[in-house]
Amino acid sequence: MKLSDFDFELPDDLIATRPAVPRSSARLMVAQGAQITDAHVGDLVDWLSAGDRLVLNDTKVIPARLSGQRHRNSAQGPVSAKIEVTLLEPQANGTWAALLKPLKKIKLGEVIRFAADLSAELVDVVDGQGRLQFNLTGEDFDAALNAAGAMPLPPYIAAKRPADAQDKQDYQTVWAKHSGAVAAPTASLHFDQELLAALAAKGVEFTHVTLHVGAGTFLPVKVEDVTSHKMHAEWGRVSPTAAAEIAATKAAGGRVIPVGTTALRLIESAARDGQIQAWEGETDIFIYPGFTFHVADALMTNFHLPKSTLMMLVSALLGAEEIRTVYTHAVAQRYRFFSYGDASLLLPART
Repeated sequence: MKLSDFDFELPDDLIATRPAVPRSSARLMVAQGAQITDAHVGDLVDWLSAGDRLVLNDTKVIPARLSGQRHRNSAQGPVSAKIEVTLLEPQANGTWAALLKPLKKIKLGEVIRFAADLSAELVDVVDGQGRLQFNLTGEDFDAALNAAGAMPLPPYIAAKRPADAQDKQDYQTVWAKHSGAVAAPTASLHFDQELLAALAAKGVEFTHVTLHVGAGTFLPVKVEDVTSHKMHAEWGRVSPTAAAEIAATKAAGGRVIPVGTTALRLIESAARDGQIQAWEGETDIFIYPGFTFHVADALMTNFHLPKSTLMMLVSALLGAEEIRTVYTHAVAQRYRFFSYGDASLLLPART
């Protein structure tokens, strides 16, 4: 299985830099195996049935991009340097793993000041990543970070425009609850309260799980033999209640449909023994063609990067040939790609 098997030509102007407004007005491609229907996200209620269960990732994206100044005294007097920080994940010892640019401009023990009430000391460097000890914790830290930080837009959007105040709303799901992600579960960005109400009225049920999406989700695959790729690890939790709800839907013959690849990866991590069960920990599950799905019957997801692990995941679920057909159609019909783009509902032929 070669990396080139998951490549395709994507015109640069199909990369969305803003979401559809309202959220549920985005386009939705429904793929029933190789049969394709063009619709809109608001039509999702027509494609789901009473007794189906949507699995939603309730992680909350933190405004993880920070810009600050490092000050030091030199022989020539006080000097400063601008330091850009991207928070990656909290560590067990209370520090944050972070990318610092330029890392060479700051020494261990020096402090970066981001705002009058928010600063951090560089206490360690591990594998090219800084370890920052902030001056605040808990709710005080959350409030200061929300005021000083910017949303960590994906590289393909950040290359086209900087994050702004609108992204703090756009790059967050309406059900976000547990802070810790540095990337959004983007398929979930298409839902608004009106759509959720319409689905509930149809008899569709909802289960919330938590997977804190890390910056590693954007790391490229660098090996030609994709089976040798090592996935990044992310923390997730499937509560006993969530596991019981999903199991009940499976037993009743309903479909379990994760919204987004993060929710899919998490519930499949919690079902490697064949049955969904409560689970908590770090998952580095890698899903590519040949994978045996124990829980997911379908998937709602956005359109993904060429040669990415997410292209491998959707190929595993729907079929490699079917996904090639889907993406050829998406480009030809000018669907919008990536985090702020349009959506697909992938219904494997077996469902």
